[in-house]
Amino acid sequence: MGHLDHAAYGWLTPVLSYVMASTGAALGLRCTVRALAATGSSRRNWLLTAASAVGTGIWTMHFVAMLGFEVTGTEIQYNVPLTVLSLLVAMLVVGAGVFAVGYGKDRSRSLVLGGLTTGLGVASMHYLGMAALRLHGEVSYDPLTVGLSVAIAVVAATAALWAALNIKSPVAVAVASLVMGAAVSSMHYTGMTAVAVSVSPSNTPLPGATALQFIFPLAVGLGSYLFITAAFVALSPTADERAASASAARHLGEGPVPAH
Repeated sequence: MGHLDHAAYGWLTPVLSYVMASTGAALGLRCTVRALAATGSSRRNWLLTAASAVGTGIWTMHFVAMLGFEVTGTEIQYNVPLTVLSLLVAMLVVGAGVFAVGYGKDRSRSLVLGGLTTGLGVASMHYLGMAALRLHGEVSYDPLTVGLSVAIAVVAATAALWAALNIKSPVAVAVASLVMGAAVSSMHYTGMTAVAVSVSPSNTPLPGATALQFIFPLAVGLGSYLFITAAFVALSPTADERAASASAARHLGEGPVPAH
């Protein structure tokens, strides 16, 4: 059995991965709140942004954490198509959950359906990402711990969607995002404790790309997308602000009645 190190760089990767998960959750919650106050194509666009933010944040969290993952006795490479597929799965399944909440008539039913769908999507992304690992040896999992990690993902996703439906204050959203980031990180590291690797030393070159060749630049790019989008959302006026601006413009347009 190879020794697994989940934090080869100390606290750097766990802290950075938590920041990415919290940032994605905060952006997704703010976009969902905006969507619920909007109609038509505006609602759809906000929900799409929310899905991409949460999906990107979760994926980046996972692979930033994986930068610190090492196994003694073998190098680690990543299968590029599977890694990209895990990102697409994260966005698509999270999107299905967000749209279920955004357009559902029955809030309670939509919340359960959306939480289950999104949670299973998060877990699928995690284990697809793990399936992309290429190393000299075999990877196995403890079924009970895997089940626990999936349960954490579903509960975390349901809590996040509940927050999107019920929390409007920016401060409350920020607190909910920190909690959500902790839950997603817990799901990841719980899933990682299920992993065991039986190393078979070999000099045969591994297929795929190293983390620094592929994962690191992609994570940096997606992280930049998150922060740029967060700045855009922060600067974009809310529905209440737009209504107040339109009302003020109407009053200015009326102006004082001219004297005769």
